[in-house]
Amino acid sequence: MLAILVPLAGYLIVDHYGKDAVPIPRYYSPERVDTVVNNGKVSYDTVYHTIRDFQMTNQLGEKVSLKNMEGKILVVDFFFTSCPSICPTLTKNLRMLQSAYTKNDTLLQILSFSVDPVRDTVDKLRKYAYDYKVNPDNWWLLTGDKKEIYDLARHEFFVSVTEGDGGPDDFVHTEKIVLIDKNRHIRGYYNGLDSNDIKRLATDVSILNLAKEKKRPSFAKFLKGLFSGK
Repeated sequence: MLAILVPLAGYLIVDHYGKDAVPIPRYYSPERVDTVVNNGKVSYDTVYHTIRDFQMTNQLGEKVSLKNMEGKILVVDFFFTSCPSICPTLTKNLRMLQSAYTKNDTLLQILSFSVDPVRDTVDKLRKYAYDYKVNPDNWWLLTGDKKEIYDLARHEFFVSVTEGDGGPDDFVHTEKIVLIDKNRHIRGYYNGLDSNDIKRLATDVSILNLAKEKKRPSFAKFLKGLFSGK
């Protein structure tokens, strides 16, 4: 049912509000405010965090990077194949999201980074993908250098507030899912164990794809929204 309703819901939302009034998911993680002078008029432009490029290996044994995903909306989570607690539910919920976009694999790319990359070899990721019916057309299970993955988790996707060195005793375990737009800006965080949040995520993917982007909010508006909870 989710596969049918979600894309339709996105269309109806856009149609109802109008292309210029659709409630588009907000931007996260402002990094600086640039001063812009145009024809003697001074304005301020908020620069939001942009996910840096990386290279990982997927469950097919392919080397992939952000260059392989240009023009796609990204949904990102962190897991490991031997996880007995949150990961099975997280993966099953993401499979529901994937099923909502099976007919449009050029729109969405799901990326699941292993936080146990030493043990999560390509063979293990391939088996896990088979067991959970992961379609590699638009969902990659990724392994690579642990320090690189942990740096991405902490300093690019911001899913962990604890610091660490990515060493043998370092560990990141989170139920957070991150929504990244086509320009590599963070547009949402979701509880991957909550089915209602998964539906909200699916709708937000549709909105980002179908709605006309409004001008990015100013830093002042960002702070107002942050403290008002909107």
